[in-house]
Amino acid sequence: MRMKKLRSILIDDSSLQRIAISKMIQNHLNLDLVAEFKNGIEAQREIEGLEVDLIFLDIEMPIVNGFEFIEALQNKPQIILITGKPDYALKAFDYDVTDYLLKPITKERFNVSIKKALANDFENNGNDNEGEHIYVSSNLKKVKVLINDINWVEGLGDYIKIVTQDSNVLVLSTMKSFITKLPQDKFLRVHKSYIVNLGKVENFSSVLVEIAGEQIPLSRYKKTELEEALLKSEN
Repeated sequence: MRMKKLRSILIDDSSLQRIAISKMIQNHLNLDLVAEFKNGIEAQREIEGLEVDLIFLDIEMPIVNGFEFIEALQNKPQIILITGKPDYALKAFDYDVTDYLLKPITKERFNVSIKKALANDFENNGNDNEGEHIYVSSNLKKVKVLINDINWVEGLGDYIKIVTQDSNVLVLSTMKSFITKLPQDKFLRVHKSYIVNLGKVENFSSVLVEIAGEQIPLSRYKKTELEEALLKSEN
């Protein structure tokens, strides 16, 4: 497996925890600590100007907690959540994080997390003749989904359903979180419960989009945005 240095940032409101975790990051051969922040607000102001592969993120912080910080991200890198409470583990799965570390963090457990992050980075960015793809968590497994195979994504409460040419994949995720994984020039959220692949749109009216012979609802205020997106995708 090709190894690289993951450009990392650390966000934790505890100065003692920042010192301990930043030392672990700096001592790891495959990590490069590019910045650290004492809260989510401070990080939000700076992160868009940084090239980041991995975020070490404390969950319990004032004003903006770890989950709220993730929801506000425009482009989500890999995230390793850090907390002193195991109660957040199920919720963390909903945010498709790389790992979940409980304080106090041992060197051995920290290294396990980094191995996961490096494996994910290789899978997502390594050479692949099949084309652009993403990995999603479904039934406690990592499932590879080719971007060009996706017809649409449908929101189902706490889950989403990825509808492809050959099958459907059920993922525990929010629509808001999942759309950040998709190329913005190829996908559009046309309804609160639907994201469509622009390259698969066959016809549309003021209220419906047709893909693979199926009709998908179109929000009225999204019609103009869809028209503009389709024009851009053709150019």
